[in-house]
Amino acid sequence: MVTDNITDRHVKELLKRHPELQEAVESLLNVYSILKICFFNRKFLFVCGNGGSAADSEHIVGELMKGFKNPRPLPENVKARFRQKIGTDELTEKLQMGFPCVSLLSHSALSSAYVNDVDPFMVYAQQLFVLGKEGDAVIGLSTSGNAANILNVFQVARVLGITTILLTGQNHGKCEKYADYIVRAPASETYLVQEYHLPLYHCLCAMLEDAFYGK
Repeated sequence: MVTDNITDRHVKELLKRHPELQEAVESLLNVYSILKICFFNRKFLFVCGNGGSAADSEHIVGELMKGFKNPRPLPENVKARFRQKIGTDELTEKLQMGFPCVSLLSHSALSSAYVNDVDPFMVYAQQLFVLGKEGDAVIGLSTSGNAANILNVFQVARVLGITTILLTGQNHGKCEKYADYIVRAPASETYLVQEYHLPLYHCLCAMLEDAFYGK
């Protein structure tokens, strides 16, 4: 397990609140490492899930695309470009740095059309097929690990060279075959798995924020 000052601090905070998540730490750190590479190379992260996990997908993107625990001011060279092009710092005082993320839940017109015209279980896969590029990553949240639309998006990702990350529980579902990384919550019942996913992805988001925008 590779750790540093950032991961040590955040993992200690996580385990202080949720010691039962100890078994998930190593896999969480592996995901942190792969997403660091992804974002360093300006690749995209896509996120998807169903029901409560759909809300978690939006939540993850919300934490990554704006300041989470730390302020994320624009660097001086970016501020200078705004100053040169528009002659004011007004926008730069409100804009924040962030990670390029897309929630595959957020395109309602496309999703409803695809559900009606083609196949409801292929909505996420279709979006990833159009938007995704080699070197990107996708997080699929499935408490059972058997969600058909997550399985389909992972299969498309495998073909496109996109890293697949499964957040799941103790059940061993079909999605695991196409998951490059698996983070397991220590539960099997849906609502309990979802309750554990929250502190896990909050820890992940906090570590990434510190790695790129920490003091």
